[in-house]
Amino acid sequence: MRIITANLNGIRSAASKGFFEWAGEQQADVIGVQEVKAQSEQVTGIHCHIGAMAGQFHYAQKRGYSGVGIYMHAEPSDVVVGLGDNEFDNEGRWVEARFDKPGRKLSIISCYFPSGSSGEERQQAKFRFLALLYPKLLALREEREFILMGDVNIAHQNADLKNWRSNQKNSGFLPEEREWMTKVLSEGGLVDVYRRLHSDTTETCYTWWSNRGQAYANNVGWRLDYQIATPGIAELARSATVYKAQKFSDHAPLIVDYDMAI
Repeated sequence: MRIITANLNGIRSAASKGFFEWAGEQQADVIGVQEVKAQSEQVTGIHCHIGAMAGQFHYAQKRGYSGVGIYMHAEPSDVVVGLGDNEFDNEGRWVEARFDKPGRKLSIISCYFPSGSSGEERQQAKFRFLALLYPKLLALREEREFILMGDVNIAHQNADLKNWRSNQKNSGFLPEEREWMTKVLSEGGLVDVYRRLHSDTTETCYTWWSNRGQAYANNVGWRLDYQIATPGIAELARSATVYKAQKFSDHAPLIVDYDMAI
């Protein structure tokens, strides 16, 4: 099973840069996308499929903002759109495809965490989102296996960004954000799949680069895009790679192969 997550920074922009042609060649089972930045009428009939893979989306109410999607070959047993919280459901941040069958419950989720980089108001919203999400993940783990993929907007450890010393007071690398991630991966019992396979990479792990200066050219990046899984699924991960041969947005796709079938 091949799972790909990609923050598109605008589905129409990524389409113009060849994302859909590339994605259609990847033999993926599921592809999650974030920051769709479009409404239903701009996606339906245009970007709603990748080859034979059908898409399900959670759009933001605000035009040109946020939004997530998930493309699948297999027919899901159910699709859950939203977290059940008005503040964040209005922002289009969660779409969960369930592939349940006798003896197994499995969810694959495309999720876009808020960014707090624009100022204190959005940082507080990010903290509210993290507080809401933690018990949600614990409850989900109790009832089913899952993979949560997406742009988490947190670099967890020093190895997850180039300039960690100078970013310790910046959103995305704040102590509270990093502690939340540590809690998810310890008390929460979940697994950072990329780090399970690549415990100490730095230069090759980044998935996002600022558009300012020469960040991409100089590989001054951050690892913000994750696949976080329940332990039983994480154990089946065999490879994880960041695809950088083409540039579809300011993020790079994260590709993980699992030794299992949907």
